[in-house]
Amino acid sequence: MANQPFSKEAPETYWKTSADLPSFPALQEDTECDVTIIGGGITGITTAYELSKRGFRVILIEANQVLNGTTAHTTAKITAQHDMIYDELIRNFGLNHARLYYEANQNAIDYIKGIVDELQIDCEWAEQDAYLYTTSEDAVQKIRTEHEAYTKLGIERDLLKDLPLPVGSKLALVMKNQAQFHPLHFLTGLLDQIVQKGGRIYEETVALDIKKGEMPEVVTKSRHAIKSRFIVCCSHFPFYDGGGLYAARMYSDRSYVLAVKPKIDYPEGMYLSIDQPSVALRYTIVNGEKLILFSGVSHKTGQGKDMSTHYETLRQLAESTIGIESIPYYWSTQDLVTIDKIPFIGPMSENEDNILVATGFKKWGMTSAAVAAQLLSDLVEKKDNPYESIFTPSRFHLNPGLQKVISYNADVAKHFIKGKLEKPDVEFEEIAPGEGKAVTINGRRAGAFRDETGCLHLVDTTCTHLGCEVEWNDGEHTWDCPCHGSRFKPTGEVVEGPAIKPLKQIDLD
Repeated sequence: MANQPFSKEAPETYWKTSADLPSFPALQEDTECDVTIIGGGITGITTAYELSKRGFRVILIEANQVLNGTTAHTTAKITAQHDMIYDELIRNFGLNHARLYYEANQNAIDYIKGIVDELQIDCEWAEQDAYLYTTSEDAVQKIRTEHEAYTKLGIERDLLKDLPLPVGSKLALVMKNQAQFHPLHFLTGLLDQIVQKGGRIYEETVALDIKKGEMPEVVTKSRHAIKSRFIVCCSHFPFYDGGGLYAARMYSDRSYVLAVKPKIDYPEGMYLSIDQPSVALRYTIVNGEKLILFSGVSHKTGQGKDMSTHYETLRQLAESTIGIESIPYYWSTQDLVTIDKIPFIGPMSENEDNILVATGFKKWGMTSAAVAAQLLSDLVEKKDNPYESIFTPSRFHLNPGLQKVISYNADVAKHFIKGKLEKPDVEFEEIAPGEGKAVTINGRRAGAFRDETGCLHLVDTTCTHLGCEVEWNDGEHTWDCPCHGSRFKPTGEVVEGPAIKPLKQIDLD
């Protein structure tokens, strides 16, 4: 990073540097179990824990290493205060629907706390109040309207003109008794429990396809297969669609996090601004001092040019809000947002009740993962769950669903066409070490990256998911798809799905 006081040259998440993560072997043979779980983040691990606790034989597979994806890049706020959502839910879906959504997420906090207490996991659990606030008089009524929704739903709340955090708030809405923790410390405790209960965990095991049947089969890149009664897809964006049209009903959103040593005396609490650009704050204790996780500056993946400028924008916002002594860590994260803002948790499609999915958590993966673990386990066990209907992936709400589906897919089409028509005028000879750009080679668009040794790497910029043209992300040094959020290394390997195949490499010889 060119701008100080960034302490590191490249993004790095605090959670990973402060956790001792276990490692697991790759799958080396065909096998079978009761439930195969795909994805080694908080959703997959918590679901595997819950199912193994209920006596099921589980296998958890991860394409890379466990706890290396979105979960390692979260801000780990455990809250049912999911931005300004409850008035919108009441207006669009009714009071009962909104109440069930709140209850599911508030109960999820209790569920996580119960595990922490039962297993005595040292994960820096701390109860906190969560605050929505605005610094603009124009947005005060929005806060009041959301407060009215809390009142209708019986949510413990309060309206404040003055926040504990000195940000010039005009009005704030408090949701009581929420929490925060160290997510990787919590989840390493669950990994240990899964293994103790007989569960098997495999890393570097890439799921490529699912063969349907009474005992559906996960086919892996190594060609080893896993047969099971149920398959649960917790791989962030589902690698397998099953006719659910998930690419048409979700989009990828990228945001940024600074771990800041502040100049102010930071109070208790978790804070989220409803202004634009929106920022969020929480603290974690590092060496006896509060390090503030200052996050925000969101945009659709692949659609924000010059990614490094987003870090600088966030740095300026942090400086004006809490003051900066140093920034020991900074990183970015990717979230999936459904059209109606409610996660998809349940059968992959109406005709596949033994292939389940959990995805589309927006930015609220901690409670959503706990909701999913319980709901998916109940579906496997054929037990009723009061929240099944609101999260079912087969739902479709005519209003606002149809309008938003049309709008979102029009945006996808725009970027698809734009990428196909673009003919960059950059010559690959002009690219400096550490730099990546789209270039034109033999009349076709290509991606060029020159590493620090001067070696040039060329890839076909056609995304291997559905054919959009990827864009260079100079903040993370990745090729990002503006349509559905797949991300690739400079040399083409998949960093993040839904793509499962690498970009094609181009040889000039």
